[in-house]
Amino acid sequence: MSLYKGKRRSGWRKLGRALLYVIGAIMLLLVILVVYVMSVSHIKPPEIADKSSLQWQRKPLDSTSYTLGNSWFRKSESGLYELYVEGKPFERGVVEGKLTAELVKRQEDHFTDQIKKMIPSQSYLKFLRYFVGFFNRNLADNIAEENKEEIYGISFSASDKYDFIGSNYERILNYHAAHDIGHALQNMALVACTSFGTWDGASADSNLIIGRNFDFYVGDKFAEEKIVAFYRPEKGYRFMMVTWAGFTGVASGMNEKGLTVTINADKSDIPTGSATPVSLVAREILQYARNIDEAWQIANKHKMFVSESFLVGSAEDNRAAIIEKTPEKIDIYDPKNQFITCTNHFQGDLLGKEDQNVEQRDATASGYRFNRLSELLKKKGPNTVQQTVDILRDRFGMHGQNIGMGNERAINQFIAHHAVVFEPKKKMVWVSTAPWQLGKFVAYNLDSVFSMKGLQYNHEIQDTTQTIAADPFLQTQDYQSFAAFRKIKTDIMDGKDADVKQLIRLNPEYYHAYVLAGDYSFKRKQYGTAAAYYNTALTKVIATKAEEEHIRTQLEKCAETH
Repeated sequence: MSLYKGKRRSGWRKLGRALLYVIGAIMLLLVILVVYVMSVSHIKPPEIADKSSLQWQRKPLDSTSYTLGNSWFRKSESGLYELYVEGKPFERGVVEGKLTAELVKRQEDHFTDQIKKMIPSQSYLKFLRYFVGFFNRNLADNIAEENKEEIYGISFSASDKYDFIGSNYERILNYHAAHDIGHALQNMALVACTSFGTWDGASADSNLIIGRNFDFYVGDKFAEEKIVAFYRPEKGYRFMMVTWAGFTGVASGMNEKGLTVTINADKSDIPTGSATPVSLVAREILQYARNIDEAWQIANKHKMFVSESFLVGSAEDNRAAIIEKTPEKIDIYDPKNQFITCTNHFQGDLLGKEDQNVEQRDATASGYRFNRLSELLKKKGPNTVQQTVDILRDRFGMHGQNIGMGNERAINQFIAHHAVVFEPKKKMVWVSTAPWQLGKFVAYNLDSVFSMKGLQYNHEIQDTTQTIAADPFLQTQDYQSFAAFRKIKTDIMDGKDADVKQLIRLNPEYYHAYVLAGDYSFKRKQYGTAAAYYNTALTKVIATKAEEEHIRTQLEKCAETH
């Protein structure tokens, strides 16, 4: 018997040693993996022979404006910031960073604060850090040297307090791929934008007019310091874009030849590796293309890791087209008409009929918003700049139905970072002011701005004779109700106690008010109350199939508790 026990103990010892070997091997593999990820995720900055520009200092004109050589930066009375930079890539970046240094630091604070709200788990944030580092290990190989040098120049003005994430250069470079990574990881479009164009008989004066909402939401603070930037690069065309500090990619812009670019996200599979960020493809188009054909050639040569629509307007062609691009394919959509519309699904013959695209159109808010946009364009007749702004501000559903303020199916979702209108032949651009696209639209003439010889004293550069007034909706009780609704919604999202009955009274046609109230009640084990809210939500216009499925799943859970 004792011999048997000895053998059994010996067997357990062997098994224990084997387990220790396995655990040790796994730990070793994990250590090797972490070391590998950390090593490959390090991005070496470009070699710069002359860094003397780092010694340059900006000169204050007053408390809200600075100059550095011929470049300058100021805050307009509209609340928009305005920037002009010129020169070689690295020097341009250094100057941009020095002129906007406070904003560069604040924008990174706002960005990281919002990420922490979206992902409160510290362990998951650490995982994402390594995931993004591994995912973007070859990012620099897919970015033009000019862009890397400019971003490197800006990085010297970034904060050092985020070194634990990566070097200043690594972080600023990676932020240029944030749009791509975000909507790929979540398999949804974080940038759920709307854009359109009219020309010939669809425009009152036959000229091309482009309008767009950039519905990119990274918290309210992030959108408070928009920059209208004017670039005179060493190579390529002069151009303007609406951006934020530290970001050199393009979401919305127009160059001196009257070529415009705006980007709209489409559904993507989870990618396996990095490629050229969408915003930098758009930047190259804006800087080096003068017509639709040249824009196509630039887009065609780049590999991207997400799907995107580039709405390109051209004064030379007096029309617009959409370049539709996935990681594997590219197409161009020309409606052969006098207007074009774009939300978040493809329309061309090559990509429009693919199953994934049809699902994106029908299961998200994209198809509904597309139909509403088409309805408004037909209803309003020949288009004007004012009518373009009115469409961008539209907050209703099909046939003017009240679908609740903030519904993703509306053209105006009350989350826009900016809205912009272009009139390419006249080199005119109108940029929205806060809040969202409801404030006045400030007008700029590219020829006038680029004819300036520096900023000798602080003065307005906008064309005040063409300002478009703020939306009268701002003066209504409905707007006040929506502002109060958002406050309660924020409290709920932050886990605070809230009056959900008041939440619903403030926005009674919005399905999401009832979903929030239902989720709030469910967490407090008030299952009967939660079910009532969920059932009411199903009677409203729900933005996406995924949200409808969430509601029905929650109803099943409520039923299981009885």
